[in-house]
Amino acid sequence: MSAAARGRRATRSLRETRGAEASALLSSDAARAAIALHGTPVLLLDPDRVRRQYRRLRNALPFVRFHYAVKALSHDAVIGALAAAGCGFDVATSEELQLVAAHGVDAPRVIHTHPIKKPREIAEAIDAGVRTFVVDNETELAKFEGTPDDVRILVRLAYRSPHAKSDLSSKFGVGAFEAEHLVERALALGIEVGGFSFHVGSQLDDPERFVQAVSETLALMSALEKRWGIRFSTLDIGGGFPTAYDAPVASVEEVGARLRAVLEPYAERYDIIAEPGRVMVAEAMMLVTSVAGIAERADGRWYYLDDGLYGAYSNVLTEDVHPMIFAERELQGRATDAAPHRWATLGGPTCDSSDVIAREVMLPDLQVGDLLVSPVMGAYTTVTATRFNGRPFTPVAVVGRGPATGEVTAITEPVRVGQTVP
Repeated sequence: MSAAARGRRATRSLRETRGAEASALLSSDAARAAIALHGTPVLLLDPDRVRRQYRRLRNALPFVRFHYAVKALSHDAVIGALAAAGCGFDVATSEELQLVAAHGVDAPRVIHTHPIKKPREIAEAIDAGVRTFVVDNETELAKFEGTPDDVRILVRLAYRSPHAKSDLSSKFGVGAFEAEHLVERALALGIEVGGFSFHVGSQLDDPERFVQAVSETLALMSALEKRWGIRFSTLDIGGGFPTAYDAPVASVEEVGARLRAVLEPYAERYDIIAEPGRVMVAEAMMLVTSVAGIAERADGRWYYLDDGLYGAYSNVLTEDVHPMIFAERELQGRATDAAPHRWATLGGPTCDSSDVIAREVMLPDLQVGDLLVSPVMGAYTTVTATRFNGRPFTPVAVVGRGPATGEVTAITEPVRVGQTVP
């Protein structure tokens, strides 16, 4: 079988799996209650899926301390579930720090990794007990002069990853030469450099790139330790673990196995930490929308949905990912292979021609009010949504097992950073 044929088979298998998961959740009492209460659109969040992903990461890399990147999904139920499971947290703002602190998370479990911070933000984090920060330039480094002796700085490295959905090296990080200069400057200022951090890029389906970045960073750390007679304490391998949206990607276990081979020999030498975000929460939330309008245009059938690129589908616009979209009638067996299907374009609800969710989607004939669902909608959806056209944020229904209760259906509005649910 050719590689292309294997790829098509794997994609069909993924679609069947996602469809089965979506069907099971959509038919649950919790989901039907949420839809009855809110109508559509509504996001269904299962915190148990978050805990499951955390366990997978821990099993794949048991010597790594994980800090969930709060920016991926700053919902109260997610923070609560991970806090109870013992996970650490990666924050980038004072508001995210406040959200984590509201769950009683001890400061040693929190790292602040935004390379650029106002002096006030640094002071607030230090006052809250945070002691690990990231810098990538001399101006930022100088802000830490005179801070408490137990504050440690990680110098952020830049590794180009053109295959990543978001190559973060274009905005943050430095090369080895500049990193060496920053370490030298920190030593002159009396600022402790704990080690180095990097991020290979968001949604990177390339295990070898992870390994290359780790290997290059370890080599740099070893060279600088010998040159200056110092000992670094920390290696932050960032995030970037990929999630399967509309095509298979390397699994947590596959990436973990490649990383384990190169990292494990250093597990006792360094404090190895990571900052996963997307992979922790993407599969934990599903979007339910409905058809608000139908039109025949020059390029075929259009269905207009009640959520779009300015709302929960913001991940399509900002992350260039493409969640699968299923019609409820297909998932519930009401549309057979013999029923008429057609290629369709899915438009969002705003009065903006760029609000197009997907083109050339094969769907059965739909009517106004019919439901559609998209799984894998937990990462960079509610957190990057807007209220363009005055539309409200898509509500979130917490379904499944809560952090300290049994089976529940807790219906809430989306939680923005700095806000908790009573």
